[in-house]
Amino acid sequence: MDKWQKKRKDIGNRLARIEGQVRGIQRQLDAGADCEAIAAQMSATRRAMEKAFFTMMSCAMVQEIEKHTALSDEMADGVEDIGRILAKYS
Repeated sequence: MDKWQKKRKDIGNRLARIEGQVRGIQRQLDAGADCEAIAAQMSATRRAMEKAFFTMMSCAMVQEIEKHTALSDEMADGVEDIGRILAKYS
């Protein structure tokens, strides 16, 4: 399994966890939970989705670059680092 296939699998796993978080938020709403507690869970879910998004965007950048030039492992690592930084500070 190459590096990006592993990343895609990791994103799929992350999305499954996010799906569980969303179901938890729905349960909180149904149970009449405090709005601040619900907002905290919504924020955590949003951040998890952003991390998955930026990981996928790193993959998209690598795929686009590879259409035009050979991509070294070092370059791929650099693109991955950019995605990680965007996810961290978004």
